[in-house]
Amino acid sequence: MGLIGSERQARPLAHSVLVVRAGRFKIENQDLEAAQQPPDYNQCSCRVTYLCVKEPIYGYARVSTDGQSVNAQVKQLRAAGAEKVFRETASGARSDRAQLRRALDELDKGDVLMVTRLDRLARSTRDLLNTVAAITGKKAGFRSLGDTWADSTTAHGRLMLAVLGGLAEFESSLINARTGEGRARAKERGVKMGRKPTLTAHQMREAIRRRDIKGETVREIARTYNVSHSTISRLKAG
Repeated sequence: MGLIGSERQARPLAHSVLVVRAGRFKIENQDLEAAQQPPDYNQCSCRVTYLCVKEPIYGYARVSTDGQSVNAQVKQLRAAGAEKVFRETASGARSDRAQLRRALDELDKGDVLMVTRLDRLARSTRDLLNTVAAITGKKAGFRSLGDTWADSTTAHGRLMLAVLGGLAEFESSLINARTGEGRARAKERGVKMGRKPTLTAHQMREAIRRRDIKGETVREIARTYNVSHSTISRLKAG
């Protein structure tokens, strides 16, 4: 994290630090909104040090297998200004990536998470939009070095991501509509939906007879057919 410092002498009785970060002033644990008039340091009986703290940029580098290396990605991210890079070896299809979760937890207001390409962050449009939403929800920014349009820190980038989100929603609604129509046509043809029964019709009748007439326990019957006892319990006599 880079620091730019300048010092101003008032009355040499004490020493306080004024930190400006994310548009806020902070003096002796008292916050003043940046929109307010800054304090008159000539009236302070202390030596004030002014520190300007630049917002950190984080990087996220990912490869799918142990045989691959993240070094090239890390080099690119460092060159683009990333101060800390989270490195991960995991499939992009996984949603429970530990280092990505750590990177998201680290973000604060005004921070930026950067990747070399979008496919390093997500494998599908929906996953990408969900991750970007989690980033922007923390008032942080997202940037892809290889996809210059994917930059939520600029107005143009935010517009492109919004358009992408709209297209993803449209695609999802079309898929749902086609799926529903296909199910309806299949039912009209007499196709039974759902998982295939574990027992044949003959086995069901035999299991019901053994359970209800012969008085065998459902666990004994279930072992015979290699099914769970709940499957035998749910059988209903015709």
